[in-house]
Amino acid sequence: MKLIFLGSGSAFTVGDGNYQSNMLLESENGKRLLIDCGTDARFSLYELGFSYQDIQDVYISHLHADHVGGLEWLALNTKFEPSGEKVCLHLCKSVNYSLWDHVLSGGLSTITGDVKNLSYYFKIDEIQEDGSFTWEKIKFEIIRTKHVEAQEAQMPSYGLFFKINDQSIFITTDTQFDLDTLQPYYEKATIIFHDCETSERKSGVHATYEELKQLNEKTKQKMWLYHYHPGMLPDALADGFLGFVKKGQHFNF
Repeated sequence: MKLIFLGSGSAFTVGDGNYQSNMLLESENGKRLLIDCGTDARFSLYELGFSYQDIQDVYISHLHADHVGGLEWLALNTKFEPSGEKVCLHLCKSVNYSLWDHVLSGGLSTITGDVKNLSYYFKIDEIQEDGSFTWEKIKFEIIRTKHVEAQEAQMPSYGLFFKINDQSIFITTDTQFDLDTLQPYYEKATIIFHDCETSERKSGVHATYEELKQLNEKTKQKMWLYHYHPGMLPDALADGFLGFVKKGQHFNF
């Protein structure tokens, strides 16, 4: 099983030889699960030799454009240049509830003159809060993380915890620094891919490098950092991390 980072940058990544933080999990029999489908997805997939035809399943962590902005492209290509079955979307019930009405309906609801819905374009695997889904016999536990939380609106993101062979993998997706939620998964995981904000101006909705530096050495020694901003990066190796993930980097499990 191979995990490929199509990009490892933040939502605002432009240039710097990087794309937004979307990933591709590829099984030994050639099946592929796209983990988030952001605005850059068609370019990042193409650069590594993939197209929409290579995607059978997509996991969506939350509704920001760097995680869902490529779904209209994927929907239209698979509908009007069909190469097989619909792509299956795996997503939490709360994400599914808003995806069509708040993100995709404007561009997809009347494409052929008739009013459509999400299931016209995709197969839907709706996951309950604190639930899981199975792909290629691997159980993926979804982990609600604290991302955007305001008095009148919330947009949590849902990370993934799963096991392949002897590896326990935790992908945080977008998250604030939140030990109450994340520490149990830090401890269970053998490898961690963690959201890491590196910009001087802090957003308040991502874990910052300075916060992650406070983690104990045992945790940092199994942690890769991604979703960072363009520009000069800190010396993650010197600070005890495995490093910053680079675009195109892959991990075998």
